Parts: sequence; structure tokens; C-alpha cells
Amino acid sequence: MPIHHSDLRPLTLVAAVSGAYDIALGVGMLFGRDLLQTLFSVPAPVPPIHADLNGLFLLAVGIGYVLPFRRPDLYRGYLWVMGPCLKGLGSLVFALDHVVRHSPPAFLAFAVTDGTLAAVTLWALLATRHQNR
Repeated sequence: MPIHHSDLRPLTLVAAVSGAYDIALGVGMLFGRDLLQTLFSVPAPVPPIHADLNGLFLLAVGIGYVLPFRRPDLYRGYLWVMGPCLKGLGSLVFALDHVVRHSPPAFLAFAVTDGTLAAVTLWALLATRHQNR
């Protein structure tokens, strides 16, 4: 059973949503590549190992969210690195790639979702910064 302090619930919720998001994307990259290629109108990756490694990376990040879900007081650092840092910078990279390299407009969905998760994570971290003392 997860250990929760009621004041840390925003962090628990962020960890649950972010973990589910990353796991779903990882599974999609590993097992739903044909569907993703069709949805985003992109060719198959060459070599396919690039998509496989990205899928494994997303699964690892998603599974890692179990730590702050169970103990948000101890694993705030994970939320900082994977939320505002990784998802925030990832959002910026998706947006810049669209502008500079003309990636498909559908990729902007990742900029929006990653950016939203980064902002919500930042808010939750700042709103609870004095709760674990």
C-alpha cells in the first residue's frame, strides 16, 4: 500500500498520470509502431532499433514513477528530473523540430502533452515544497 501524506497528493497524482502516459507511449512504440506510423504519417524508423530503444526508455521512465507514487516525500528529485527537466525540454524540442525541420504537425501533440505534464509537475512540486519537512 502506498504511503501518502494528504498534503502530497498532488505529487502522487502527477506520478500516476505521468507514469501511465510514458508507459502507454512506450508500449505504443514497441508494439503499435504501424498504428503510430499511420497516425503521424511518418515512415518506419531506419534502423528500427531506434524506436525500440525509445520505447524501452519510455517504459523505464514510466515504471520509475512508481517510486514517487509510493513515496512522494522521498522521490521528489525523480519528479524534478522527469517532469520539468525532461518533459519540459522535450516539449521545447518537439516544438522547435516542427519549426526548424518541419516535422509533422501531429508531433505538436507531444509538445502540448509533455509541456502540460511538465507545467503541472512543476506546480505540484512548488505547491508542496514545504510539506516534507
